[in-house]
Amino acid sequence: MTRETEPTRKTLYAEAQQREIPGRASMTKAELAEALAKPASQASTPEPPAPETPAPEIASRYATFKRLAEAVASGEFVLRPRALSGYERRRHLRQTLREDHQTRIAEGCEEASDKFDKLAGSMFSFFRGTALLFYRDMAGDDAWMPTVLALGDVHPENFGVMPNADNVPIFSVNDFDEAYYAPFTWDIKRGATGFMIAAETEGKLERKQQAKVVRHFVKGYVEEMQRLSREGTERDEEMRHDNAPKLIRKLFEDADEARDEWLMDDYLDETRSGFRPTKKLVPISSRREAFQRLTDRLVEENAIEVPHRALGAAATMGKKSAPGKKKAQSGKPAMRVKDVAIRLGQGTASLGLDRYYVLIEGPEGDGTDDLIIEYKQARRSALSGLVPPTGYEVDTLAERVSHAQAVHLVRGDVFYGHVEFEGKSYLSRERAPFRDDIDLDELSKSEWKQYARLCGRVLATVHALSDELGKIDYDIEPAIVDAIGPPKLFAADMVDFATEAADRVRRDHALFCEDHARGAFEHLDWVHR
Repeated sequence: MTRETEPTRKTLYAEAQQREIPGRASMTKAELAEALAKPASQASTPEPPAPETPAPEIASRYATFKRLAEAVASGEFVLRPRALSGYERRRHLRQTLREDHQTRIAEGCEEASDKFDKLAGSMFSFFRGTALLFYRDMAGDDAWMPTVLALGDVHPENFGVMPNADNVPIFSVNDFDEAYYAPFTWDIKRGATGFMIAAETEGKLERKQQAKVVRHFVKGYVEEMQRLSREGTERDEEMRHDNAPKLIRKLFEDADEARDEWLMDDYLDETRSGFRPTKKLVPISSRREAFQRLTDRLVEENAIEVPHRALGAAATMGKKSAPGKKKAQSGKPAMRVKDVAIRLGQGTASLGLDRYYVLIEGPEGDGTDDLIIEYKQARRSALSGLVPPTGYEVDTLAERVSHAQAVHLVRGDVFYGHVEFEGKSYLSRERAPFRDDIDLDELSKSEWKQYARLCGRVLATVHALSDELGKIDYDIEPAIVDAIGPPKLFAADMVDFATEAADRVRRDHALFCEDHARGAFEHLDWVHR
């Protein structure tokens, strides 16, 4: 059996959960396999309870950095971690990454190791997957700047094509995992650094060209914010194929694929009744009823108006409910769950967190128009406890993420929501055949600048919605324009910040690669007594 076909710990754990094997959470992969190999009656026989011992405490510096952010925001002169070098910087990096991945490391999750391998693979991947490290360097910064609902993780690959409320493809921001109320400059600084690094690693551009790309990103933001300050049309802004610039129209065209072909090529088995097992998709069909109940709760708790295309054949044809088809608690026809699978190996920052794909029957009932709803485990934002104190916080895992999506995308995916499941917080969204982002390594020098300027414009638009649909209680656009000051000076400052930050990421990546090779991220920092 090859490593690709060998079941992962997550797959074995899901089966152990179904068979209610006691002690499964603390078992290694080998122990899970051994327990599953026993007869069901023997495997499920309760073991005598072990003597209670105090649970070990994982070291955390969350409260320490929260105090640091408050001190910086109040104007105190204090040492920042970005000033550290040598051994002290290495130790700070190591502790931060262990803390950020404590659940994944503690559970012995194979994807935690896969993620660290991915971070070691490129400087851009390292930047994408270490937002907490980046923001701890910024703790408390820019406290006097206007607050917006920030995206939290702006970089060139967090813009893309996705479905809107009418299932029509649009181009906008597409990842809200780190969203948080923060100074508007935090998104610009993260985005400027992301474009600087990506232009180097993916675009192979020289430093002078990298700086030009960053300037275009900042200029796009400033110009769009100035326009929105005058016109106030942010609620009407939506980039579709018919009004997109040429570069993005090509992305729409490349992403276009018929749903039935997409489903058969990537997901469904030959009977079209369930998921096809692959290296990254592990069907857990025995959990269909549990996910049916979860999906019913998602619809009910988030007041989702289920569109016609998500109702199965019996519901849409007015027939009596067939076996397995029922009404939701609201009395409306429920979405029918056909199958469930664990999705492995997806994402960069979220790699190793629980992720499920749920197959929903479409109106035709033959598998040609089914939907896929993704349930993705949420975690605390990397910005939590690091931003200057504000009265606008929404710090409740998946609810925070779905709040950001509702604000940033006025007419976004109707299946975006949040729900609790087995003690964890999950956000939901629809996977769509036209969900895609741009191929950075195919952009020319001029296209890099065009794309950066466009992303700056999109970012300004979603920031401008912070007072329309978010919690900001004053007119945000004029305040941001005023805070920017002379645009040339602001752009120069952002280029300087991005240059220094990119150089720091380069040094950190080298330290990380050395530590990863030495096994530094295979265990946690425990508090010993």
